[in-house]
Amino acid sequence: MNHSTPSTMHAVQLDKPNGQLTLREIPVPRPQAGQVLIRMAAAPINPSDLGALAGLSYRGERQYPFTPGLEGSGTVVEAGQGFMPRLLKGRRVACSALLTGNGTWAEYMVTSAQSCVPLNKEVSFEQGSMLLVNPLSALAMFELAQQGKHRAIVSTAAASALGGMILRVGKRRNIPIIHVVRRQAQVDWVRRLGGEYVLNSSDSDSVQQLRTLAHELKATLLLDAISGSMTQQLAEAAPFGSTILLYSRLSDEECIIDARTALVKDLHFDGWFLANWIAKKNLLQVLQLAGQTQSLLGTDLQSPIHKRFPLAKAQKGIDSYANNMSAGKILLVANPQEVPLDG
Repeated sequence: MNHSTPSTMHAVQLDKPNGQLTLREIPVPRPQAGQVLIRMAAAPINPSDLGALAGLSYRGERQYPFTPGLEGSGTVVEAGQGFMPRLLKGRRVACSALLTGNGTWAEYMVTSAQSCVPLNKEVSFEQGSMLLVNPLSALAMFELAQQGKHRAIVSTAAASALGGMILRVGKRRNIPIIHVVRRQAQVDWVRRLGGEYVLNSSDSDSVQQLRTLAHELKATLLLDAISGSMTQQLAEAAPFGSTILLYSRLSDEECIIDARTALVKDLHFDGWFLANWIAKKNLLQVLQLAGQTQSLLGTDLQSPIHKRFPLAKAQKGIDSYANNMSAGKILLVANPQEVPLDG
């Protein structure tokens, strides 16, 4: 092991679904071929992390205990065999965790070199920790809209950080966005951000409102972050030939679709997962995307930060985020020298 890398580290761990988070001292992992060891600086809490804490896994059964955290930032301090790991050694990076391994809520993390993006010198660790999941997803949505020649988009969970990015990129690119939220306070919030078409899904006539607007604007790409009953509501409102893109599952409900609606309206239901989308890109395309993303971090792809907690207070951070997800991001800070804590 590198002389500057300790043999043990502190990491947040979860022992069972919906359990309490615990800070433990565990061995620092070693990178294998194609992998790097990152000294973590900071990591955000995302909605997908809440799903992982509840026991939902994208790749089979979850092994416990495990360290949560999908994305973050830090410095590559060790490199496994291979050209890409060696290229990254010593670099500041944004990174995502291996879906089958431990995550970013730790002092150190091993991940694949392909899951890392070098940070430009003007991008802070704080900004870089939130570079991948939401900003790349936002850009991907508009790439899909362009490829499918969709003239307008329906965005669910529109008061989220990703929803705000979709709003700002849509305004910049002059693509109408219909923003769907679930509370009046969120309607007011999205309107203050500049949203023109904002609907409250709690209204008794929300499906009819959405149907009218979607047909008027020709919104044939409907982004479903909720699943459950929302998917059928989107199907009922969607114009003929629309695509409903299922990219998250914020609802605990089972997703049930009336086949007649899908058949008669020639609807397309596509599953979309960021890791799969990135895997189809070559290295040059990934680097171009990373450059585009970093150039927009201060504007269209910015993520407002609500609070910063040390790893030892991860459970408090989770509680704060779950109680008010629209307030801004919660960061878990592994290295206070590089990302200062609040207070």
